[in-house]
Amino acid sequence: MVIGVLEIVLYLPESHSLKDKRQVVKSLKDKIRQRFNVAVAEVDALDLWQKAHLGILSLGNDRRQVNGRLDQVLNYIERLQPAVDLSSRMDLFDY
Repeated sequence: MVIGVLEIVLYLPESHSLKDKRQVVKSLKDKIRQRFNVAVAEVDALDLWQKAHLGILSLGNDRRQVNGRLDQVLNYIERLQPAVDLSSRMDLFDY
């Protein structure tokens, strides 16, 4: 079994309140869950207006499959939110 974890930090310069941020983050999380069948959660920076820290988890039997799925998620976020700066980190664990 392979567990893949993708950590993404989004910088939202257009967000001027927590309400703005939550609207963007909720929409993004829902779209990612629906399209890729992965677990998504906002894991840090909950009270910051212009920063969102997401954790995305994928589980599978094949390392290449899990890595590919998380790469697709990252590419999707970059296409969906082109005006947003982001940094990411991916780890794969064999269990």
